Amino acid sequence: MVSDRQAPPSTQGDPTELRRGFLLGLAAYGMWGAFPLYFPLLEPAGAVELLAQRVLWSAATMVLLLVGLRKVRPLRRILRDRRRVGLLLVAACVIAVNWGVFIWGTTNGRVIEVSLGYFVNPLVTVLIGVLVLRERLRPLQWAALAFAGVAVLLLTLDYGRPPWVSLALAFSFGTYGLVRKLAGVGAIEGLTFESLALAPLAGAYVGWLAATGASTFGTEGPVHALLLASAGLVTAVPLLCFGAAATRVPLVTIGLLQYVAPTLQFLLGLFVFGEDMPAERWIGFSLVWLALVLLTAETLGHRRRTRRAAVAVPEVA
Repeated sequence: MVSDRQAPPSTQGDPTELRRGFLLGLAAYGMWGAFPLYFPLLEPAGAVELLAQRVLWSAATMVLLLVGLRKVRPLRRILRDRRRVGLLLVAACVIAVNWGVFIWGTTNGRVIEVSLGYFVNPLVTVLIGVLVLRERLRPLQWAALAFAGVAVLLLTLDYGRPPWVSLALAFSFGTYGLVRKLAGVGAIEGLTFESLALAPLAGAYVGWLAATGASTFGTEGPVHALLLASAGLVTAVPLLCFGAAATRVPLVTIGLLQYVAPTLQFLLGLFVFGEDMPAERWIGFSLVWLALVLLTAETLGHRRRTRRAAVAVPEVA
């Protein structure tokens, strides 16, 4: 959920734009954090039907946005680039897994486990950087990964199984971020391509459900049908808010805001859905939070050191 784009220089120092960007970013992550309240409203539709409906309505919504925002030409350029097309097809498959696991988790009493996935995601992103991009870690980053590893082991013992919902969400979204970074496309164009690529399979599944009488769309009343159709807007609106925020605030602000979503999900799982949090699970989560504190502190410190070094180097005429 984190963009690799910095705010343009023209808006970096504008307090009004910075405040607006912060609020837009907070709105985006707040909506993502509230998703566990949305998907249970779509019952009795199952997780796979919800995923298919979300893909179809997202495709329709994104096409409208693409036309309305005049981004058809960038999408055409993407379609002429085989490398980008291949990367976005991979991204489409990975985001389908992410959406599917998220929907299943939030509709099957695993909201706290879902939140853990997005808490762990920044750490997984660092790990992917090491394994795939051959990046070198600094000491505090190694310490953060070590704490996260111990946390996963403790949670495995507590659950009696690996926290596979968390791991699937973290690794699928981490992989998605990597692939999208390599593709180098805009958020609107990218998600439009991905949803359109998944739409034929989703449409076939929805058609099969309708043919066998198993579809809930149109059979559970107009409110249910309207809620299913709203999946497109539910997907697009936070994305638009995030995109607007990413052009107004520094990347470090976006990086800190990303913790809003899993925090809200965790609180919803604990206080709204009443999920269990035994002592062992609290210890595991605390280790993850400690790892995130170390990672954030290291990132901020490294950024400050880099800026100081850049200022200290005299310009050569």
